[in-house]
Amino acid sequence: MSRIGFLDFQYGLSKRLQPKPTKFGSFNSRQFSGISRAFEPNVDEMKRVFDKFDADKDGKISWEEYCSLLKAMGKPRVEREVAKIIQVADLDGDGFIDFKEFMDVQRKGGGIRTMDIRNAFQMFDLDGNGKISAEEVREMLGRLGEYCSHNDCLRMVRGVDANGDGFIDMDEFTNMMTRSMSPS
Repeated sequence: MSRIGFLDFQYGLSKRLQPKPTKFGSFNSRQFSGISRAFEPNVDEMKRVFDKFDADKDGKISWEEYCSLLKAMGKPRVEREVAKIIQVADLDGDGFIDFKEFMDVQRKGGGIRTMDIRNAFQMFDLDGNGKISAEEVREMLGRLGEYCSHNDCLRMVRGVDANGDGFIDMDEFTNMMTRSMSPS
């Protein structure tokens, strides 16, 4: 079975999952609050994320494309936030974010922070019970325009579910998400 990384899962870009051994301590809610570790994202994963945002495949992310994807993920009222992001990221002033600018923002922002991982987990944990079910994976991927059968989603969850309870908890999610990243 192939592997999935943080950005794949966060943005629903792939149906590939595989657990990986932990490199560091647990991130359950009691231990997580004081941790501010960051990870360098994998460039190939970043390219897949960029391509997901770039709906018209012109090599640039527009304000409209950025808003559209965030809204599909269930984030309301993103227009101002996206305008600020583009203002910061658009280094050449053309009103768009190209891949180089996209990567520069990731590098300058310190990479993927543990808070980003937690936020991604919470985005998939639709009922807020601290666990991600196959149904929740399917729902979020559907919002992103990715088809995934119930059986495929069950296989994804099983591929990450280290404790065998049928769900993905925060520790399992963190282990999966950081497999292709190195600490920064």
